Order: sequence, then C-alpha cells, then structure tokens
Amino acid sequence: MVLFVEFYLWTRALFMNTPLIFHSGILLRRYKRFLADIRLPSGEEITLHCPNTGSMKNCVQPDSPCWYSTSDSKTRKYPHTLEIVTVPGGHWAGINTGRANGLVAAALDAGLIKELQGYTARRPEVRYGQEQSRIDFLLSGNLADARDCYLEVKSVTLMEAEGQGYFPDAVSARGAKHLRELMQMVQEGQRAVLCFCVQHTGITQVSPADHIDKVYGITLREALTAGVEVIAYGAHIAPEAGSLALRASIPVVL
Repeated sequence: MVLFVEFYLWTRALFMNTPLIFHSGILLRRYKRFLADIRLPSGEEITLHCPNTGSMKNCVQPDSPCWYSTSDSKTRKYPHTLEIVTVPGGHWAGINTGRANGLVAAALDAGLIKELQGYTARRPEVRYGQEQSRIDFLLSGNLADARDCYLEVKSVTLMEAEGQGYFPDAVSARGAKHLRELMQMVQEGQRAVLCFCVQHTGITQVSPADHIDKVYGITLREALTAGVEVIAYGAHIAPEAGSLALRASIPVVL
C-alpha cells in the first residue's frame, strides 16, 4: 500500500509539473518566519522560502542536513523551497505544511485512511461554518453514510520526547476556530473529522500541546465529546529517493 501511495503522489506531481525532486544542503538558519539560509554542497549559500507558519520548534538544527525543491516559476523571488529537515534523534521532518493536504488526498484516493473509505466525491477548500472558515476537504457520496464529511487536516512536526508528537507548536487561535466549526457541523447532523498529518519519522503518537496552547487542548477535548472524530497518520519520508507519503495510522493520546 505504501508503494502505491508513493507512486500515486509522484505521478500526480508529475502531471502537475511539480515532480518530487529534492536537492540536499546544510541548514544554516531560519528567520523572518518564511526564509531560511542553507549551504549547498558547492559551498555556496542561498536563501529559500520556508513554507511553515508555525514556530518549527525542535525542527531547526543549524548545520544539519536538509532538502529543498526548486520551482520553474519565473515570478517567484525565492525559487527554492525548504522541504525536509533533520531533527533531534536523527529523524526527518517535512516542514512544508502545504504538502499535508496533498499527502492526505493521495492516501484517500489509495484507500489508505480506513476511517474515510467509501466516499466517491471530494471538494477542497469549501467555505463553511458560522466563522466563515474553509474546510480542507468536503467528502460526500458514501453509500454507507448519507452524511457529508468535513475533513480538517493539520500538519504535525513537533516531537519533545522520543515518539511523542504534539500539536500545535505555537498558540493557534485559528486551530481552535476550526475545532469550533467542526463541532457545529456535528450539531447540524454532518460528520466532522480532524486528521493529524504527521510529517515526522520519529513520532509514534500525537497529543494536544497543552503546555503550549492550553485553549487548543481544551477545545480539542470538547470537540471529541461533541462527536468530532480525531485521527492521525504518519508519513514515510525518504528525501534522497524523493519519497514522501502517508504510511499508517498512529494513536491520538489525550
């Protein structure tokens, strides 16, 4: 199944003219939130776009191996994008949060996410809710369940103890807002699912980061009580092979 998901993600990227080709370098620093400097094997230093709005806590190790992608766009100020970094324990983390939805979409198409099998239609970025959010995916057309399914995806990269992942890595008012929207969908008779996309090879379970954002932890537990389903899937990451794919379910521990 892993090989199928990886092949699907690669072919889908190919037809979108964005193949998964990663180049190696040494991470020097991340700064101004969306920038990072790396050193190439040639010794040249370049600046990359860092596509991560979080704190990237425990994901920035100066002088550690990293991998980046390159865009053919002529309009981008920074054509290179930081994708994968080396984290404590020798693990790898995919810090491009923009890839999380693609990983989940590929896993859905491959039937890998068992909790979400049976849906025949999927729409991304659908506006919904009283707080005017956009759901990552609206799933429908399940013969076994007439309800629409509102699927929210969150990328997880924070590990503070071996195997223990946390979300969020910084205070996230937006994350709590999304949980409230999901609870509202359940109250209206629909299905709501939060999926933690774990882009970290060392994480084997996920918990709310109460020590970072107490409000998010409280709201997540309220959401569970209200009927929102919470699942987590871990990613297989092999940067030298250009391989990035969801692999298997991992537990959510509260």
